[in-house]
Amino acid sequence: MATTAATRPVEDIDPSKDEKMGKLREVGSLAVWSLSSCKPGFGVDQLRDDNLDTYWQSDGPQPHLVNIQFRRKMTIQDVAIYADYKSDESYTPSRISVRVGDI
Repeated sequence: MATTAATRPVEDIDPSKDEKMGKLREVGSLAVWSLSSCKPGFGVDQLRDDNLDTYWQSDGPQPHLVNIQFRRKMTIQDVAIYADYKSDESYTPSRISVRVGDI
């Protein structure tokens, strides 16, 4: 029986592994990334480095935003976001909003 990422247990979802197996293609490197704010050493590079020990840390008033802009139209099927409430509940977002469309 086939399952989709949406029906797999969280511990079974690994975008890097799925990319290596040819199940998906990571296209974030084709985009320009910007942040509403960040503390030094906690910016876009840390957000995107696939290391769970590094992360983006905002440094300013809310809302905290991650903007991802592609140079040309791009069809995106899935968006993977890793948030770890157990590691740091005070900084884990209570709400995540994904907005798409033309600027």
